[in-house]
Order: sequence, then structure tokens, then C-alpha cells
Amino acid sequence: VQLQASGGGLVQPGGSLRLSCAASTTRFSVYAMGWYRQAPGKHRELVATINSGGKPNYADSVKGRFTISRDNAKSMVYLQMNSLKPEDAAVYYCNQASSLLALARGSFDYWGQGTQVTVSS
Repeated sequence: VQLQASGGGLVQPGGSLRLSCAASTTRFSVYAMGWYRQAPGKHRELVATINSGGKPNYADSVKGRFTISRDNAKSMVYLQMNSLKPEDAAVYYCNQASSLLALARGSFDYWGQGTQVTVSS
């Protein structure tokens, strides 16, 4: 599997970005997908998940501002980020797992290339 996140950039507080993750995997639709982020000096945290059925879940810190979605036909997962705050700045990664529990554990041998999000005025 290869996972390629893109769409990051510099945005002012209150702005929006849409991240994309392309997964080169067979049977993409059966996997739960997650977006993670890691800020300098901090542990990687899970910010949003979407199960194989399309049900989303969010960390409290992003609830109401971020929206995760997936396009199984394109093997893509997206993260729409609105009302961005300086504390949202991080490198964002995506990953896949057979279960939401595995996503929550985040113990993956492989992490694809992330995308940098910078929130600053």
C-alpha cells in the first residue's frame, strides 16, 4: 500500500483547506481510513476517521470544523478543514486499517508522505 497526502499549505486563522489522500490499495472500500496530525514536539494524534460504511468520527478538538469523506471509486479520502486555528498547524497523514480500533491504536509500520498545514497570520 502507498498513501499520499496532499493539499496542505499556508492559511490564515479562520481559513480553510481541503486535504486529499490517495491510496494505492486493492479493495480500498473495505478499509477504515483515518487522518492524523503531528505538530513539532508532539505525539501524532488521530483527528478523524471514516469507516467502510462512510460513518465519520472526529476528535473533540476538530469536531464541527473538519469533515472527513471518502470516494471509494477513486480510492481517495478527504479532510475538509474549516475555521482553522493556529493549533491545527501540523503535518497531516492518512492511513488505513481493517478496523476503527486499529486506527485508534495508530501502530502502523508504514506512514506515507504527509502534508504540511501552517496556520498563521
